[in-house]
Amino acid sequence: MRLARVLALGGGLLLSLTAGAADLPQRWVSSGGSLSEWLVRLGGESKLVGVDTTSLHPQSLRQLPSIGYQRALSAEGVLSLHPDILIGSEEMGPPPVIAQLKAAGVRIESFSAKPELAVLEGNVLRLGELLGTPAKARELVAAYRQSLQLQAERVAQAQAQQAAPRVLMLLGHAGSNLLAAGKDSLAVWLIEHAGGHSPTSHSGYKPISNEALLAMDPQVVIFADRSLHGDEARQALLQQNPVLLQTRAARDGRLLTLDPTLLVGGLGPRLPEGLAELSAAFYPSAHALTAEAD
Repeated sequence: MRLARVLALGGGLLLSLTAGAADLPQRWVSSGGSLSEWLVRLGGESKLVGVDTTSLHPQSLRQLPSIGYQRALSAEGVLSLHPDILIGSEEMGPPPVIAQLKAAGVRIESFSAKPELAVLEGNVLRLGELLGTPAKARELVAAYRQSLQLQAERVAQAQAQQAAPRVLMLLGHAGSNLLAAGKDSLAVWLIEHAGGHSPTSHSGYKPISNEALLAMDPQVVIFADRSLHGDEARQALLQQNPVLLQTRAARDGRLLTLDPTLLVGGLGPRLPEGLAELSAAFYPSAHALTAEAD
């Protein structure tokens, strides 16, 4: 009798666990590069059936069907993939499309893209719940927090020997007006956590005049281009904006390029490595900053 009771309890527990796993969404669509990367880190890549155009890392995601740009999604494109769930940041839209997807029975999970560690940790833990990998989520959150702590210590060591450089982050692409990163943006979060000082006073991303750029006279300029990379991006930037040649950053050869996907969807898993690279460029004489962020 006792054995039968134990077997019955064990069978009930197994059925409960199986039912719980079955309740988890199995077909995922992700809108937002950073969220897609976290989904992969949490072991959910096999569940992805579609991603937006900002989801480029890891490269394997580029083989998945595209649902378009995160701010300009098409309901038909998403529904054609028969997803159980669509995840994205509050930047995901437009709102009428999101409402149409909800009405069609697609579960919508929106995550904050605010550049704050507490927000990021909440996002990762929530993704872990939805995937059924909460332990992995807690492990990733702890490692991320430790990486940022080590980064802060390296910056403090460097700033004990050198004042924080003035760093301006510019966004744009061929033929477009430059946008300067301002307060409350992920770009300025990157600058500050890499040990730089942002001279902008506006919020978000706004066009910058030649006069304002020269008045700031940044010591370092970081440029994120959606279509060009490396030296090609630098050359195009200077060709279209020759006023930059008058800045200290250009005279000292401190025009850096940045992968723009690092700035989409909130704090992503590759940011600690990106911070370490920026810090090494801000403080080239500080040997400690050459260590890897992780």
